[in-house]
Amino acid sequence: MKIAEIREIPENELAERIEAEVANYNQMVLNHSISPLDNPSQIKKLRRTIARMKTELKQRELNK
Repeated sequence: MKIAEIREIPENELAERIEAEVANYNQMVLNHSISPLDNPSQIKKLRRTIARMKTELKQRELNK
C-alpha cells in the first residue's frame, strides 16, 4: 500500500486497519514457521506497510 493511499484513510479506520494487518502479519509468520510460504517476501512487504500506517497515524496525532 502506498503512502498516498494511506493518507486518504480516515483516522479511526486507519487504527482498525493496523490491528487487522498486525493480526494478519502474526498469522503469516506463524504459518511460515510451520510450512514455508511460496513467497516469503510477503512478510517483509506487510511489515513495511504496517510501519507506514503506524507512522501516518502518529503524525496525525502529533499534528492535532
